[in-house]
Amino acid sequence: MKFLKDLKSVLNITVLVAGLGYFVDLFDITLFGVVRVTSLNDLGITDPAQVLSSGVLIYNCQMIGMMFGGVIWGVLADKRGRLSVMMFSILLYSLANIANAFAWDVPSYALFRFLGGVGLAGELGAAITLVAESLPKEKRGLGTTVVAMLGMLGIVAAAKFGQMIYWKTAYFAGGVMGLLLLVMRFRIRESSLFHKPEHSENRGNIFLLFKGGRLKKYLACIMIGVPVYFTTGVLFTFAPELTSGLNVAGAVTAGDAILYGSIGLAIGDLFSGLFSQALKSRRKAVGSMLAVGLVLMWVYGTTAGLTSSIVYLFCFLIGLCVGYWAVLITMAAEQFGTNIRATVATTVPNFVRGSAIFAVTGFAYLKGSMGVLHAAMLVGSICFGGALLCLLVMDETFNRDLDYSEEA
Repeated sequence: MKFLKDLKSVLNITVLVAGLGYFVDLFDITLFGVVRVTSLNDLGITDPAQVLSSGVLIYNCQMIGMMFGGVIWGVLADKRGRLSVMMFSILLYSLANIANAFAWDVPSYALFRFLGGVGLAGELGAAITLVAESLPKEKRGLGTTVVAMLGMLGIVAAAKFGQMIYWKTAYFAGGVMGLLLLVMRFRIRESSLFHKPEHSENRGNIFLLFKGGRLKKYLACIMIGVPVYFTTGVLFTFAPELTSGLNVAGAVTAGDAILYGSIGLAIGDLFSGLFSQALKSRRKAVGSMLAVGLVLMWVYGTTAGLTSSIVYLFCFLIGLCVGYWAVLITMAAEQFGTNIRATVATTVPNFVRGSAIFAVTGFAYLKGSMGVLHAAMLVGSICFGGALLCLLVMDETFNRDLDYSEEA
């Protein structure tokens, strides 16, 4: 009963609008993985090797855009405000996704995904920072969990509807949803902490991250999130190629792998938030889920004679284990002061997303010599193992007061 009362208390307009914005954000990010094959086939690319290489190129362009945009939007969110960044970033990615509906070849497709990536980069960090700074410390974990859970439902929606409707229509719909959401943005207010005069020094000064031991914590935040995008970028997106050597009974499609994995991610985001609240620890919650996810990945990759249903079950379970996205971004925001908090909370998730470039490229490079499945297992082990090690250098921030600044 207390949980329901606490949950109801955080369901204000700021949390709901931030969550719906993240829904549209993840809908658009996920959509390419779902329509990759059909959209490229429609553009005249039908050879499986070309479909794979073109897909990697377009995916990487989107991720590069997100890393580039993460820095720009993050600094602006600390200098100009969290709310303004949320509005302008969603405008950019909405227009870029509408433009994607008119892509005519691979270069134009990649360009529009790059621009969409730049726009998508600003949504989550600004939203999480705004929500975290607007709620009392004992409830901010619940607020950010609601935001992330609504966002993960965007992945589920993209995985479902991306298979049901024409790919150009899906991109157009994502853009229109973003534009409609802009209307709701006018109903929320800027963070009160942002306006405090004592936090005005060195606002958005990204060079503060390189002083006083902050860089180690910052890089650790990024590394802890890498397994999330390895899982979605490799295990789910390339599920048909990965399972080709496992003698799977029944066809495995990327769309269904993303769908069931995304349902796991959505439930995992809710679970991880509640788990961290129960443990009163961000680190313990994330560490437990990472360890179980690593074990499940190896069981999945070493078990022959699976059925397609069992493959989708593994996708769901692994997605559940890496569904700690809300806890991670909350933890990253809590590690740093108000004057650079949005910079961190915006750049960390986008550098995590950008890390998928290295995971996907490493997987693509190694598959020629090791085979598709062994390459994925090696890259995945590095991602999960590195994340577990990086948890050791993180501070526990569950009860930290966020009303402070970083000094030069």
